[in-house]
Amino acid sequence: MHNWWRNLSLGTRLTTLSVSLLTALLGVLGSVLYFNLRRFLHANTALRVRAQAKPVIERQLNRIQHGKLETFATDLSHALTSRDTTATVFDQQGKFLADGRRLPEEPVALPPHHDKLLRALNGEKEITYTASSGGQRALIALIPLRRAPTSKDVLGVVQLTTPLTQIDQILSRQRKILTVGTLMTVGLGILGELWLIRSSLDPLKRVIETIRRIAGGDLSQRVQLPRTRDEVGQLATTVDQMAGNIESAFESQFRFVSAAAHELRTPLTALLGSLEVLQRGSQDDPTAMRLLLQGMHHEVTRLNRLTDQLLTLTRLDVPEAIKLASFDLADFIEDMSQQVKYIIGNREFIVIQGPDVQLEADPDLLKQVFFNLIDNAVQHTDSNGYIQLRWTVAEQAVVISVADNGEGIAAEDLLHIFEQFYRGDRSRSRRHGGTGLGLAIVQAIILAHQGKIEVITQPDHGARFDIVLPLHRLKSI
Repeated sequence: MHNWWRNLSLGTRLTTLSVSLLTALLGVLGSVLYFNLRRFLHANTALRVRAQAKPVIERQLNRIQHGKLETFATDLSHALTSRDTTATVFDQQGKFLADGRRLPEEPVALPPHHDKLLRALNGEKEITYTASSGGQRALIALIPLRRAPTSKDVLGVVQLTTPLTQIDQILSRQRKILTVGTLMTVGLGILGELWLIRSSLDPLKRVIETIRRIAGGDLSQRVQLPRTRDEVGQLATTVDQMAGNIESAFESQFRFVSAAAHELRTPLTALLGSLEVLQRGSQDDPTAMRLLLQGMHHEVTRLNRLTDQLLTLTRLDVPEAIKLASFDLADFIEDMSQQVKYIIGNREFIVIQGPDVQLEADPDLLKQVFFNLIDNAVQHTDSNGYIQLRWTVAEQAVVISVADNGEGIAAEDLLHIFEQFYRGDRSRSRRHGGTGLGLAIVQAIILAHQGKIEVITQPDHGARFDIVLPLHRLKSI
């Protein structure tokens, strides 16, 4: 049963549940209204019968202050009987004394309920109940008879029998009205629910179809629903954003793989050519063999560096790879400066110290950032130039700058310098052994630290890279 229900469409389940709930609510409401109306009509009829009988009983009881009830029972029953009510009188022992019915159109008195009659003989007031006989329902009211209103002695009981024919007719019409009204309301509810659910689920079906096409490989598909604030609209927007991100990721991956394959092909081709030359007998020429081995060593070194950089980019996609540690920024820069001297050649390396800052970051990755930036500056700065490193603390961040007075960055290259395998000057970069991954790694490391990197440059006036790290990862001394 559970699997059968789950196999139904969402629209069918929603319609079934909503219609069932509507039917149940209307049934409960109709039942409450019907039974309240029946109770009201019965109570109102009993009140009317008792109100009409009370003065008649009082007048008749005044005649029997010192007599017996049997003497006046017939007169009492006749006085209380009318076209819609028949009175029956019983003595103290519950024995029948008189029936006031004389005309055929007057209702037939029903036999009393024994237990209720005993309760009335014991002095209980307001005993009212319904009974049926021959398919006819009647309301019966039992009234104890006393010589005086305050007397505890009960002389007998008067039973007033009133047919419920008119009330039953009213209740029957009410049942029909409630039934027809419920059916009409449920019918209109079904039509409304079908329209509402269909109009609500049509966009969802569109989302499903779009996701199915995306899963089939067409990453250009978009839902493109009108922007709404409901859940389906939010889902459609989220799916479009997700599809865009997936498409961008696949395109980026494709570009990355293509570029990586291209970069790997060059050293591998050089190695293959060198090996083929060696196979043809170059090992007999020491000079040629030495040059071949040097070239092969250069290409293997380049392959090794490229592999390390690719692994670094891959590792930065895993948050757990960032090993945060707290260290003094000035001490970190001073220690790094000793190693920088070996790669800048005759260029001047200037450090302008800023405020004391206790930095919380991955020191190894941050060192790689500065080495990559400095190596990039070395490649684009003359041997008599300079490289400058400084830091300042802004209101919400620390800014670490690496600047040079080299050739700067061309405007057409500025938008692409952080792209993987991009080279502004390919011949020069390849000659210096560049892979086009250095700045991409720098940006990836800074983003992994929830920071950002900015570039300020002018052709022939050098370039400056500003690393901005947020203060929530910093602890000022």
